[in-house]
Amino acid sequence: MLSDGIFAVAMTLLVLDLRFPLASAVHSEYDLLRALAGMWPQLVMYLMSFMSLGLVWWGQQTAMSWMERSDHALVWIQMAFLFGVTMVPFSTHLLAAFHGYRLAFFFYWLNLVFLGATLYLSWECAIRFDLLKAETPPELLKDIRARILTAQLLYGVGVLLCVISTHLSIAFLVFLQFGTIVMLMFHRRLEH
Repeated sequence: MLSDGIFAVAMTLLVLDLRFPLASAVHSEYDLLRALAGMWPQLVMYLMSFMSLGLVWWGQQTAMSWMERSDHALVWIQMAFLFGVTMVPFSTHLLAAFHGYRLAFFFYWLNLVFLGATLYLSWECAIRFDLLKAETPPELLKDIRARILTAQLLYGVGVLLCVISTHLSIAFLVFLQFGTIVMLMFHRRLEH
């Protein structure tokens, strides 16, 4: 329940960074449209981070659903993971404000890497200390590892694209998020 609450707050804080255009600067429909168009960095970062948090939440929930019990090590790894979740609104706001700067994108990427690393560590902890349900399919052990590592590799590609352009990196991450969501929806249909 703590995890769900922290995700809910982090996702809500993302939207609080979106600011209405100044009313004193809007005198026509065109002014409003132009002001809204000027908000594109904040809107794109909001969408990207909301999807990132949604995917990370889904990954955590999937892994946790296979765990039969917990221990102190897993609790502390999960606390570190939740710390990373609480940092997403900050790293998103930083990237939205400085979307043309590689350092801002790098900080955002580090936040994603931290989330992936702690999610991976929690899964490894559950395996190592025999915290999983007895009926956990052996192929699931490798599948969850592979999904986390593949996501981290693709995020790494996104950061390498910064050499060309931070906007290209951001576009790649948004495309990656949409692709992952579509893939998960398709994969879920195959399971049923």
